Amino acid sequence: MLFIFDMGGVVTTTFPLDVLTEKIGLTKTEFLAICRENGNIWAKLEKGEIDIRSFWESFNKAPKAASIPFVKNDLFHLYFHPQLQVRTAELITALRKKHRVVCGTNTIQSHWENHMERGDYAFFDQTYASNKIGEAKPDTHFFEVILEAEGYDAKDAFFTDDRMDNCEAAKSVGINAVQFKSPEQLWEVWGKYI
Repeated sequence: MLFIFDMGGVVTTTFPLDVLTEKIGLTKTEFLAICRENGNIWAKLEKGEIDIRSFWESFNKAPKAASIPFVKNDLFHLYFHPQLQVRTAELITALRKKHRVVCGTNTIQSHWENHMERGDYAFFDQTYASNKIGEAKPDTHFFEVILEAEGYDAKDAFFTDDRMDNCEAAKSVGINAVQFKSPEQLWEVWGKYI
């Protein structure tokens, strides 16, 4: 069997985008609107179509209030301090004794680097990151790429994510998906496969 785990919100805490946006005087909604209106630079960053330097250059050039400061540093890297969900990591380790376990995550280069520095991807047999494979959840092609690369049929794959839209996308291609609520809940659902 193939088990696919999301990273942020499942294996580690997720990135608090609102912390970053507050630092530059925007709400999360305003920040994402600027990204969308400026060539959808967030989506491009998440799919690895632009690098972090290009993102911040475009963001700095985008029309916005004069009170918004010029961003000099990679704030995504500076303000990302995820915490490990120890019980989820223990489940991954236990599942790997009998099954293939991979990470399927939407991420950006800055967060990829943070997770690499911390060793978070070392829990997995393989990591499929949106910025590396050029596909992002909830697009169903994201899951199709993983299934093809791993050589598994959807019926033999399991997926968990804290976001329901990503779980629904996985289900739509035939993957057994469960929305992550807590490590204990996931142990209850998947513990029988250990």
